[in-house]
Amino acid sequence: MKEQQIKQLSVVVPCFNEQDVIQMTHDRLVGALGSLADYGLEVVYVNDGSSDDTESMLFALAAAEPRVRVVSLARNFGHQPAVTAGLVHASGDVVAIIDADLQDPPEVIPEMLKLWRDGYEVVYGVRTRRKEGILKRAAYASFYRLYKLLANIDMPLDSGDFALLDRRVVDVLNGLPEKNRFLRGLRTWAGFRQTGYTYERAARAAGEPKYSFRALMRLAFDGIFNFSTTPLTLIFVAGAIISGLAAIAALVYLAARVWGFSVFGQSPEDVPGFTTLILTILFFSGVQLISVGILGEYLGRIYQETKMRPTYVIKELREKDTDDSASFD
Repeated sequence: MKEQQIKQLSVVVPCFNEQDVIQMTHDRLVGALGSLADYGLEVVYVNDGSSDDTESMLFALAAAEPRVRVVSLARNFGHQPAVTAGLVHASGDVVAIIDADLQDPPEVIPEMLKLWRDGYEVVYGVRTRRKEGILKRAAYASFYRLYKLLANIDMPLDSGDFALLDRRVVDVLNGLPEKNRFLRGLRTWAGFRQTGYTYERAARAAGEPKYSFRALMRLAFDGIFNFSTTPLTLIFVAGAIISGLAAIAALVYLAARVWGFSVFGQSPEDVPGFTTLILTILFFSGVQLISVGILGEYLGRIYQETKMRPTYVIKELREKDTDDSASFD
């Protein structure tokens, strides 16, 4: 068990067009975490290229509140790069990751801190209920179960980015060189002593969801292709099965020609028409395109990594009595 002494708690909050909720989020964070006896508080807001008043509101918070640090990115780089930027600039002994929409309640973080004090280096949130539409809930449930089946790591079901990380884990994540990041997968891959904390996920406090269906699909692709080579294995297995069936069909056709027997009521001399031929061509063309697409996903990720571009570009850093700008990581 970790000794009882004052520790620094950092909370990383990625924000994209959250002007309707940001003040409420800050009040909830400070109310739940600002007066904890054994912890100092630092809140690291990451403005992910917002086009509304989110940035100016965050800068106002940083000017008025010494516990607030704002990392403003040069454009919208996406949720995972924004969280990565927050982890890099978080200085705490323990770091919480939470979205600005208040679907994950800040009030459960003190309970997660108790588990951290008991020796767990990673405490991840496990959602018992979701206040979203049935189609979105079904999509999330399907993804997590498909991911568990395909991935080379044992990521817990229904666990998102909401988590509490020990400083050692944060340093490991910050030290990983890859640019295309799926943080909940990296968190699992890193190891250490991990446990889940179950909670009921709320609806958004205000504003509109920022993850479109396309963005969710991209996140799912990142999770699967970044941590699994199973799709490549499936291509090989499918190719072997199809080639085997084709070889068997060729042998049967040859035998029918030599000994003159019928197959499914047809002899080799019969001309059954073009329908079967066209359907067969379309089927195998589809298999080939899917196979090439899967290979392309892996090659595309290799291509992105070899360019060595930074994960994000910082336009400005703000905290009380400081003003830095123009950096990248």
